Amino acid sequence: MERDKLDFGTMKIGALFRALFFPTLIGMIFTSLITVIDGMFVGHGVGADGIASVNIVAPMYMIATGIGLMFGIGASVIASIKLSEGNVKAAKIILTQGFLASTLLALLMVIVILVAPDWTLNLLGCSDELKENAINYMLPLTPAMLFVMISCIGMMLIRLDGSPKYAMYCQAVPAVLNIILDYVMIFPMGMGVRGASVATSISCVVGGLMSLVYFIWFSDKLRFYRLKATVKSLRLTLRNTGYMIKIGFATFLTEIAMSIMMITGNYMFLNRLGEQGVAAYSIACYLFPVVFSIANAVAQSAQPIISYNYGAGQRNRVNQALKVAILTALICGVTVTAALAAGAKVIVAAFLSPSEPAFDIATAGLPFFALCALIFAVNITFIGYYQSLEMAVRSIVFTLLRGIIFLVPAFILLPALIGNPGLWLAIPAAELLTLITILITLPRRK
Repeated sequence: MERDKLDFGTMKIGALFRALFFPTLIGMIFTSLITVIDGMFVGHGVGADGIASVNIVAPMYMIATGIGLMFGIGASVIASIKLSEGNVKAAKIILTQGFLASTLLALLMVIVILVAPDWTLNLLGCSDELKENAINYMLPLTPAMLFVMISCIGMMLIRLDGSPKYAMYCQAVPAVLNIILDYVMIFPMGMGVRGASVATSISCVVGGLMSLVYFIWFSDKLRFYRLKATVKSLRLTLRNTGYMIKIGFATFLTEIAMSIMMITGNYMFLNRLGEQGVAAYSIACYLFPVVFSIANAVAQSAQPIISYNYGAGQRNRVNQALKVAILTALICGVTVTAALAAGAKVIVAAFLSPSEPAFDIATAGLPFFALCALIFAVNITFIGYYQSLEMAVRSIVFTLLRGIIFLVPAFILLPALIGNPGLWLAIPAAELLTLITILITLPRRK
């Protein structure tokens, strides 16, 4: 296998960032397409109730992704620093412990959902009208959560091992497979939301297996390491797992925040605009993973560069990487905001028929929602920067601000102040307040 020749310690920052960013961006976009294509096919194959039901279940998928990314970021930051110190054995141990911990959490999550599906849907805020479609989507998808987590942690460590292109394939191949299976199962086979769920599950399993195959047969330095079955080894595993969680917790909170965004938004849209309002809001929720993926590609590309040079004491290279990342985030954010605002009608038509009442609601609201893309990209880049420097508290605080502390009150207050547009402006408002907080506190850091 031809490996990308990346030297995190000496290669020019701009060239190094580009070598990581473009494969990461392509891979992340493909991954987000899994959710988007699901929405398009379900919207046209089942209708507004189908798309709303999938949106109800989506937070479960985001939580699984969040756990995987939490361990992926945590393990990658620690392993980057260990590699910069020349301690390859410690990096292998961190990789193994990260996979082991995320797998155990995935199994626990799967068991809870399968044992209590009705309780899970009630917790997600599902109405009786949507419950049948929601449970048909949730149950086939649940076992695949294990492979979702494996894929998420694998992507981060494969890039660190110097193979961003292989990481891209691990995301692109499942996405293309999902598109094909979605169409076949929803339309020719007529399986509805259950077909969309089975298609997504198969694609997630393929992505997870591709990650495992890499570390078993193709990796360079990072491979699985046999852990000792001793009390000392168990204590070390628990300690390292706790530190991985601490560093990556902000990323997990980002996914939890998206879940809260969806649950709170579903409730507020349902309260003011009914099921059609939820269907309209679902379009924004389907698009948000694309916004997140593009922003996260910037943060994930900068992370190994920043962490490695931080561990090596190369502060100037750390600063250069931050500047490149912020500039890239601004360019990406402006592009996504302009595309969503200008193409609102075409985008909504890809999900819903113009005859649906939700079509007009979504078309009118999407340009307001689009404003969040620019600010979100910058916020995620700063949060990723602090994670890369092991500054877990700052990254957690800023994530809580944008995802919960500012967001929930914005959803409640803005509609009361300015009407229905406030529903769509709640997310941009929370992102703007967070960015202001980041910029105010930035100069105070030594």
